[in-house]
Amino acid sequence: MGSGLDLGLDAAALTAALVDIPSVSREEKPLADLVESALRAIPHLRVDRDGDAVVARTELGRAERVILAGHLDTVPIADNLPSRLDDGGLLWGCGTSDMKAGVAVQLKLAADLAAPNRDLTYVFYDAEEIAAEFNGLGRLVAHHPEWLAGDFAVLLEPTGGRVDGGCQGTLRVRVQTSGRRAHSARSWLGDNAIHKAAPILARLAAYRPRRVEIDGLVYPEGLNAVMIEGGHAGNVIPDTCAVTVNYRFSPDQSEAQALARVEEIFDGFEVVLTDSAPGALPGLSHPAAAAFVAAIGTPPAAKESWTDVARFSALGVPAVNYGPGDPTLAHTREENVAVAAVLDAERKLRAWLTT
Repeated sequence: MGSGLDLGLDAAALTAALVDIPSVSREEKPLADLVESALRAIPHLRVDRDGDAVVARTELGRAERVILAGHLDTVPIADNLPSRLDDGGLLWGCGTSDMKAGVAVQLKLAADLAAPNRDLTYVFYDAEEIAAEFNGLGRLVAHHPEWLAGDFAVLLEPTGGRVDGGCQGTLRVRVQTSGRRAHSARSWLGDNAIHKAAPILARLAAYRPRRVEIDGLVYPEGLNAVMIEGGHAGNVIPDTCAVTVNYRFSPDQSEAQALARVEEIFDGFEVVLTDSAPGALPGLSHPAAAAFVAAIGTPPAAKESWTDVARFSALGVPAVNYGPGDPTLAHTREENVAVAAVLDAERKLRAWLTT
């Protein structure tokens, strides 16, 4: 593919070029270098870099600033590189859907739109696919929040070409029990902590999750056991047990409110918070968001997972998810994206930003 990124390619061909540059999480530097170099060659952009995150922006003095953001990293390669284009117009390979197609769209717009109708900030960041402590967007929030200032943001995660508003929040807790250890041959001398977990599971089974409507979008919640730990040996009455519970909560609740709800559900048990991330409101009442939904032309839906739109929401920037690719194919060996979907996403974004 030569010594650099050719931003003259169409968005689908540029997607293939990006896919053929491996960028597994924490190994994004070669791709980040190419992205930075390509963007610095564009005269209408100011370019900054922090680690393996690259931020480019127009400075035209427009009344509104829109942020287009996407991550450069992928999950580990699963024998699905280099990319290949089949006769049906599907581009196959690691990162095609999640989310180098979205990144290619960002790069095409960055190269072509010298005079958009809104000022634009393009954010390309690292380490989204691994633990939050490494997330490049989180690092930018901490180190350079001024680079992320804006009125509205679009995260180009794969959404099947629809607008997914906001995102769920998520937290995990360990609901713990304790007992008395003993030899299982003399079980009456012990107090079985695993047996004490039965009411925890019963409360989970009886729980009826809320379905919360915000801006016309319905966010279904979920409260589920995702792990259970306990026991020492096949002949020992266990004295500890913990059920790890994941609560996916609607963005109408703060993290503190979500934790309080979980603590209420498991009243009488020890509840220990292990991790938490806030949700994001859809922000579809914002004029820029309404114009964006109209430009895309399909009914919006609620994002039924957590995404980095929450980081923008925490900064006071309304944000939505929108990008080419099927999110159910993300992280699979069969990951692919339709060429037509990539070109359609670029066309719709271009029209929104120039009309």
